[in-house]
Amino acid sequence: MVTHNVEFHAVAADRWDDLVHLFEGRGGPHYCWCMAWRPQPAGTKRLRGKARNAALKAQLHDRVAAGTPIGLLAYVDPVAWCSVAPRATYRSLGGPDDDPAGTVWSIACFFVKREFRGHGMTGRLIAEAVRHARDRGATAVEAYPVDPDSPSYRFMGIVGAFEEAGFKKVGTAGSRRHVMRLAL
Repeated sequence: MVTHNVEFHAVAADRWDDLVHLFEGRGGPHYCWCMAWRPQPAGTKRLRGKARNAALKAQLHDRVAAGTPIGLLAYVDPVAWCSVAPRATYRSLGGPDDDPAGTVWSIACFFVKREFRGHGMTGRLIAEAVRHARDRGATAVEAYPVDPDSPSYRFMGIVGAFEEAGFKKVGTAGSRRHVMRLAL
């Protein structure tokens, strides 16, 4: 498994097809299009099945086309995704309400192709997400991971991975998610 030659790139219009390839590939998050924590039009929640998937895909595409930051792709072909964007572009993730300048960014989810799991990809995605946010003016990065034995929300990451990256617990969100923050 080659993981040392991975490149990371922000998703932009010219990388949309790569995101589609990853999300619609085996095991990919084509069912949510990483829109679970992003504001959606009122009627979206009533949709089901393919109609809902198509609507979520279109909504994420519209964000990319408008130049709204949505996250990073890790490339070998691409092999992984990390949702990182200004916290204000998400609906409430449960963190403290202390961002009047809009400079706190959030890491909201991950997807790593099965064959690349267990090779440190999440840690690399976290490091790259922090760099990406810092380069765009973030003063802090928040994450909302769960404990390793959590029965849900594992797509948001595991506490230990964020602790290793220097994040500190600053609160909780719901009954399972921790709010962790790294000041930049």
